[in-house]
Amino acid sequence: MTIDRRLFLANTAAALALPAATRAAPVASDTPVFVTANTRWQTAYDKALAVLAGNVRVLPYVPDPVLIEGAQYQGIWQECGPHEALVYRHWRPDVARASHRTFFDLQRADGQLPANNKLTETGFGQIQMVVPIAATAWELARATGDGELLEAAYRACSAWDGWLMRHRNTRGTGLIEGFCTYDTGHDNSPRWAGVPNQCPNKDARRFPQGFALPRLCPDLSATVHGGRRALAEMARALGRTADAARWDEQAEAIRRLILDRLYVAEDAAFYDLDADDRFVRVRGDILTRVVGEHVVDQRTFDSLWQHQLGNSKAFWTPYPLPSIALDDPTFVRPIPGNSWGGAAQALTALRTGRWMDHYRRSAEFGTLMNQWCEAIQRDPSFRQQIDPVTGAFTQADSVGYSPSALVMVDFTWRLVGVQPAGEELHWNCRPQHPAAQGTRLELKTDRGRLATLSYDARGVTLHLDAVRVARIDGGSVRLVTDANGKLLRLTGFEALPQSLTLRLRDGRPQRLVVAANTDVPLQV
Repeated sequence: MTIDRRLFLANTAAALALPAATRAAPVASDTPVFVTANTRWQTAYDKALAVLAGNVRVLPYVPDPVLIEGAQYQGIWQECGPHEALVYRHWRPDVARASHRTFFDLQRADGQLPANNKLTETGFGQIQMVVPIAATAWELARATGDGELLEAAYRACSAWDGWLMRHRNTRGTGLIEGFCTYDTGHDNSPRWAGVPNQCPNKDARRFPQGFALPRLCPDLSATVHGGRRALAEMARALGRTADAARWDEQAEAIRRLILDRLYVAEDAAFYDLDADDRFVRVRGDILTRVVGEHVVDQRTFDSLWQHQLGNSKAFWTPYPLPSIALDDPTFVRPIPGNSWGGAAQALTALRTGRWMDHYRRSAEFGTLMNQWCEAIQRDPSFRQQIDPVTGAFTQADSVGYSPSALVMVDFTWRLVGVQPAGEELHWNCRPQHPAAQGTRLELKTDRGRLATLSYDARGVTLHLDAVRVARIDGGSVRLVTDANGKLLRLTGFEALPQSLTLRLRDGRPQRLVVAANTDVPLQV
């Protein structure tokens, strides 16, 4: 395959990236900086980074270090590992790359990607996918200008889609089928009550008999939808116009099938459909996985939010989002370790960045992030899950879990720092936030620019290299710029309207009021 490098680089923010062969751990000057006078926040943040550094390991069969899951999970899983490493990429770009290449390098000749690579084995006994590896690989390749990764990802993920359609479409519906509990990574969930954890003889092409299997699964199908959308973008970057059109068409086809066959509008919920064409009516975090791949439009999402995700009796608990709705009769109490039967999982929290802003719930996203960071600061042992009502971590789980550590780090930057978002920079300005007490943050962008936020008692000053982008005093708001610092808009991300003063490069003040979940275009 030949990459159209001119086209690829023209559509990425990474023309200055190093060749893949020279990539290594970042030097200190490239490592993100977060320094705050809030010692409680700083301690939890620093400990989170130490946990992540300790979870960078070399596993069998692949020579390069990857980010393992940590705690009792001594390996990397396709469900979550590539996404976690993507979040960690600013600290260890080499680890982010290797955490994707591991799955591509261990892919079987028939196209099957491993479910995991562990110290003990490489697993092919389930498909275990949630966040599409095609999507995270595309985002990483685009951000870093890594043409070699792009080509490898396109080959591997195209073959993986083909394998899934040959072996996980046995009913001929066009939807992806679940054969066992581990397919969706829902350990100990009432969704899969009584169903074996793994496929027979650890062969993901086979399903156990006698359990009304295979099931049509909305979340597995959503993962394929998201993967196909990413494959279409990869194909465009590679100059494969016909392939891009085909992937776009196939992504839309499976999206329509999910909505037509697996969505129950009167419940505002997605369910599995078993082999007897009966819905498995357990309301769980399937919903977050479907919206995570942007399967639903805004109108449908608003219904999901009103009745389920934003409902305090269901998923919008004091510490969002439980793995089973609080008011679902199958919610498991008391909460055991490693339970997708009700506990709010750090994995689910970490994935909220893939959908809450997209569906215009930025203010609520701030609430979720604050609650999770508070829970972690109370108990910085970095375990897997919390009680969605009390915020207490399940002590039966082991310490040092990477997703929990990533939640603390990623949410810190999303709350008071700068977040790259494609060709945009999101400057999250919360001068009154606990994490903004005398705080300074520095991040090297994908264009090689140094983005800096400096907080003081009144507000925050934003710089891109030595050039002042803006000064914000008073209320909290997200300032959105392009990659070069050109002002685009403000976004309200607090529950109450925010009064603030915005000063641009010329120092001229603009007094504004920005409401929750609204955009204010900026004309400069």
